[in-house]
Amino acid sequence: MAQAGNAYYDSPRDIPAIIPIFPLEEVLLLPRTQMPLNIFEDRYIAMIEHAMKTDRIIGMIQPLKEEDADSTGGERNGASMPPELQRVGCLGRISAYGETGDGRVLITLAGICRFRLIRELETDTLFRLAEVDCENFAEDLIEGFGEESVDRDGLLEMFRAFLDANDMEADWDNVAKSSNEILVNSLSMMSPYGLAEKQALLEAESLSLRAETLIAITEMHLATGDNDGPTTLQ
Repeated sequence: MAQAGNAYYDSPRDIPAIIPIFPLEEVLLLPRTQMPLNIFEDRYIAMIEHAMKTDRIIGMIQPLKEEDADSTGGERNGASMPPELQRVGCLGRISAYGETGDGRVLITLAGICRFRLIRELETDTLFRLAEVDCENFAEDLIEGFGEESVDRDGLLEMFRAFLDANDMEADWDNVAKSSNEILVNSLSMMSPYGLAEKQALLEAESLSLRAETLIAITEMHLATGDNDGPTTLQ
């Protein structure tokens, strides 16, 4: 069973087949993680309002190509063709919602499970709607599934090397308290990598393979000196 805010999901059948989708490059949502978002474009304000009136679920998904990054939302009603999308994304439930008073909306998404994009719907809405299927990712709904196979020591060794290379700090007390699942998924989300790397992390077949992929990507970036990152990591 997966919990997202006050909602519980026992199986993929509990998840709606038609959802609004939010295309963003280099943005990764994973099960049982939290993602804050600052919403300000009209089309995405409309998307959030739609979700709040229904089941509060939206799908985070990346564009298919990096050159689509400047137009990830596309235009509706025939103004231009929206960019093609990856085939796999992750569902999130709006667990917190707030209005700023200046037209923006601040939300927090709680990750539920991954989905496969079946098709986009023809619609007159400002935002994009899609049919999705979660059956192949039913294990995402099981808390901690596969975390016993994660090489935690290897993951932490990689994490320390990344911090040292970027002159960053971490809250090691919180790291020590984190389960393997939360550690792997949180580090994957926070990693400063590109579209292809983020998609590989998302589509990893198991939690242990996601950890191995993150370690390999990080080692490659450290070896090439591509170590751009923030100065702190909470």
